[in-house]
Amino acid sequence: MNTLRVATYNIHKGVQGLGPARRLEIHNLVHAVEQFDADLVCLQEVRGVNRKMQRIFAHWPAEGQANFLAPEGYEAVYHTNAVTRHGEHGNALLTRWPVLAQQHHDVSDHRFEQRGLLHVKVEVYGQPVHVVVVHLGLIHASRQRQVQALGCFIEEHVPAHEGLIVAGDFNDWEARLHRPMAAFGLRTFEDIRLPTFPARLPLLNLDRIYVRGLRPVHAHVPHGKAWRRMSDHLPLIAELAWV
Repeated sequence: MNTLRVATYNIHKGVQGLGPARRLEIHNLVHAVEQFDADLVCLQEVRGVNRKMQRIFAHWPAEGQANFLAPEGYEAVYHTNAVTRHGEHGNALLTRWPVLAQQHHDVSDHRFEQRGLLHVKVEVYGQPVHVVVVHLGLIHASRQRQVQALGCFIEEHVPAHEGLIVAGDFNDWEARLHRPMAAFGLRTFEDIRLPTFPARLPLLNLDRIYVRGLRPVHAHVPHGKAWRRMSDHLPLIAELAWV
């Protein structure tokens, strides 16, 4: 019961490139997720179904991407955020710990962006831990309102004495959400720079892990040619300790 390893990764729907250069990366992402060796893997832009990609790629997985990416012994929890012309996509949690409960909460701020919170309660070493996987909007005012909705959701659904992890793609280009997140008792790795976007030349720490009732110990971002190819984001991997 020393530490808990958590990863967050925007997988860009398992496809990279445009037009004739478009390539399927979901099979490489399987190996990437295995390498994390994380207790909890928070994923964004995960596809459940996409009929267009099924026609384009002969090796498109027959099952949803969350189940396809889950290593042996992990449970996958997925919920749709956005419904599109050819399918849908959303957030997922892959966990090696038992799932006690799960729910989805819509935090869409306007009709052009469908966003949601995936809340999963897991049992870790006999203790309940709440994980909320997020992917916030592209407009700062929307993100501010979504963080307030997140705070209200936490107050209603997460007991103050139970561990809480909020992880995902915050799209917070100027790191302006640390203060409102701190108002809800959530803290992150603010003393070190962990840029994850864009993957080819990471400058912005859009992907974050906030915690309450746990303590951030260490975090790192994998680098290298393979990681640059798999998604437009790099993953963030953190070690957390019990308070």
